[in-house]
Amino acid sequence: MRSLVRPAQYAALAFYVLFLGFPLLWLISASVKSSGELNSLTVSLLPQEWHWENYAQALARQGLVRSAWNSVFVALVSTALVVLVALPASYVLARLKGRVRTAGVGWILVSQVFPVILVILPLFLVLRTIGLTDSLVGLTLVHTTYTLPFALWMLQGYVSGIPVDLEEAGAMDGADRLTVLRLIILPLLAPGVVATAMFSFVSSWNEFFFALVLLQSPENYTLPITLKMFIGGEGKVALGPLAAGSVLAAIPSIVFFSIMQKKLTGGLMAGAVKG
Repeated sequence: MRSLVRPAQYAALAFYVLFLGFPLLWLISASVKSSGELNSLTVSLLPQEWHWENYAQALARQGLVRSAWNSVFVALVSTALVVLVALPASYVLARLKGRVRTAGVGWILVSQVFPVILVILPLFLVLRTIGLTDSLVGLTLVHTTYTLPFALWMLQGYVSGIPVDLEEAGAMDGADRLTVLRLIILPLLAPGVVATAMFSFVSSWNEFFFALVLLQSPENYTLPITLKMFIGGEGKVALGPLAAGSVLAAIPSIVFFSIMQKKLTGGLMAGAVKG
């Protein structure tokens, strides 16, 4: 009976990976199919003819490369701002007791209750007042503001999991507060920082509604807005180029996740106890 456990585990894992990866495989398949095949009633994963010109059309239309750079800029800068603000704030929120912590936790919970449609109007008015409505800088600030509460909630959970005894032991050895934070807390907190950065990046990368409302100039469009332009005015969709553009749009996020995964593994090893 035990000899069947390991094959069953591998079979379950393979099924899970296939279940998660099937939408991506279908998207890649659609990106190399002709419009006639995509609109036909015959369903097949492998295309009858490989139409690589869909990628050329996707790159030539709507300024996809420029939009990709805009999305990379907004996502990376907003992620850096979120981590820089959430890191010290989460430590304070996790270590303080009393009304300050209660007010901080209450602010986080309340900020997650309101839907996006309710906060877009005040954000638009504020950005219009300071002249940042049609600007990547303004969109970056909006992404940072909207992502920060949940990122702060994530990080304070990681900080709470670090025993206070480690800080007290470092203080007894003569280390000041900054040294304790730099040499003890930050290495142990590295996996949480990486997870928070990954969440912030994917939230900004996939965000559509804020960019749709705040950006008017085509040269400032992000990838979700540009991909929407593949839908014609009469609702006609260029399925092949749209699928090809979606595949190309997924590449930067995959690269970012690959890099951060290595950082996550390094952070876990940095927090290990050496014998």
